[in-house]
Amino acid sequence: MEVFINLLVNGVSTGLLIFLLAAGLTLIFGLMNVLNFAHGGLFVWGAFSGAWIFKETNSFLLAIAGAIVIGIGLGWVMERFLIRPVYGNHVRQLLITLGGMLILSESIKIFWGPNPIRVNLPGWLEGSYQFDGIIIIKYRVFVIVIGLLLYLALWLLLSRTQIGLMIRAGVMDKEMVQALGINVKGLFTFVFLLGAALAALGGALLAPYSGVVFAEMGMQYAILAFIVVIIGGMGSLQGSALASLIVGVAGAFMAYFMPDLSLALNMLLLVIVLLVKPTGLLGEKGSAV
Repeated sequence: MEVFINLLVNGVSTGLLIFLLAAGLTLIFGLMNVLNFAHGGLFVWGAFSGAWIFKETNSFLLAIAGAIVIGIGLGWVMERFLIRPVYGNHVRQLLITLGGMLILSESIKIFWGPNPIRVNLPGWLEGSYQFDGIIIIKYRVFVIVIGLLLYLALWLLLSRTQIGLMIRAGVMDKEMVQALGINVKGLFTFVFLLGAALAALGGALLAPYSGVVFAEMGMQYAILAFIVVIIGGMGSLQGSALASLIVGVAGAFMAYFMPDLSLALNMLLLVIVLLVKPTGLLGEKGSAV
């Protein structure tokens, strides 16, 4: 029972970290119809900048805030100069965002060098909780709480606010929304920056979680996030949340019981879901966020 609970907590916390990255991709694809492979670059910049700010200031909250600000800044540059010229062309989006991913990853080495950087846990999140022999690491509980709160905030934003209504309307009929006088281009920018902030936050939270960050991790997690988005259903926030939890929990149990197959698990899940339901778990043709 102790092993089961520990693996479950580990899987849920990992899944919610993946969700922060996948949620941004879901929002960007759902409204903008943009395949953004450079999203992982924002994730790795969030991890490195958060780790650096934490080391310099010894304030984890300031590190998180700084990583989000840097992610938003990089996201604005990316949307303005990389994404806007290729709206509506998936082939060009794929090529130019892959190039952006490589630039962001390699630029990490200019500022922090080519070697991995070790990241410590903040003092107030070190240690663990113990319940009748069950040990639960504090930082994983912290990640779960933050992930659930952010999911709730995104759900409320999209379903209970005026800007969420405009976003969902823009998903279904951009031309009609524009005809009503709503600035769809401004909505695009807002959604892209929100996705960038979520990616950077995910990176900042992952750094102490994994204990080490390296420049190539952006591509690794970007691929994982795309798998999650496809499993959950392109454009479905709820689908991405569900798929993130499935991938995280399944990965934790597989790594413990059958470590040799853990790397192939995500692709196996992707194939099974696409064979059973090609639009993803909660996705439908033309689905909104």
